Amino acid sequence: MKSKFTVSSFLQAKANKEKITMLTAYDYSMAKIVNDAGIDAILVGDSLGMVVQGYESTLEVTMNDMVYHCRAVARGAENALIVGDMPFLSYHVSVEDAVRNAGRLIQEGKSQAVKLEGGVEQVANVTAIVKAQIPVMGHIGLTPQSVNLFGGFKVQGKDTVQAQKVIDDALALEAAGVFAIVLEGIPEKLATLITEKISVPTIGIGAGRYCDGQVLVIHDLLGMYSGQSPKFSKRYAALNETIKDSVMAYVTEVKTAQFPEEKHTFTIDDAVIAALQQ
Repeated sequence: MKSKFTVSSFLQAKANKEKITMLTAYDYSMAKIVNDAGIDAILVGDSLGMVVQGYESTLEVTMNDMVYHCRAVARGAENALIVGDMPFLSYHVSVEDAVRNAGRLIQEGKSQAVKLEGGVEQVANVTAIVKAQIPVMGHIGLTPQSVNLFGGFKVQGKDTVQAQKVIDDALALEAAGVFAIVLEGIPEKLATLITEKISVPTIGIGAGRYCDGQVLVIHDLLGMYSGQSPKFSKRYAALNETIKDSVMAYVTEVKTAQFPEEKHTFTIDDAVIAALQQ
């Protein structure tokens, strides 16, 4: 049986040049499946706002939402490290709010670490949360909570100024005490440079082949959308079609009295029925 993956396991994996695997999950059933499949870490991402709740962005996700989903995932993930996303405005107002909300994800949500977006500007929050004995994963590059500031979901770090900002963010987060950094939506060569510069693992999503690990949204991996997947994602299944076909078959069989069949029913002694009919 796979042993428990921890924050220390992240650092050891980088030292041993072993790739780290990470996926999102938002409920008990999916958490158990990916855990049992051998995933190293599960991100309970605020991406649930889009793939579970149907919002256009992650900005409407609340702390209560995150606590609820983290608790569900925690029941299904025995070995994977559980990282809970800190949602929009849960750490933007004050350091005290940041520590308090991070603590909720650990104490109430049963996560083992938290993730927050931003670099240099989040150093005070990261430092305080780590001081409160809560492991922090950073997230820089394309940060979805800043979608309005960026003017959409756009690749970051493509010019000298932007690229230097991403590097500075990575170095600042490392110095503040994060145990890993998600690099999202940046050029592969920039991600490679950052991975070589810092001592903590980099987890890529749309950041190329040479990060220390990779993370994907489980709904993208499983093909649970009929639309186009992001360029950086890979579909390993086409469950949207499979689920839709299965539901259509069920609808047809119920309406035509093909389901349930006799093998799906329970029996009772005919004498009991006869007595009830008197």
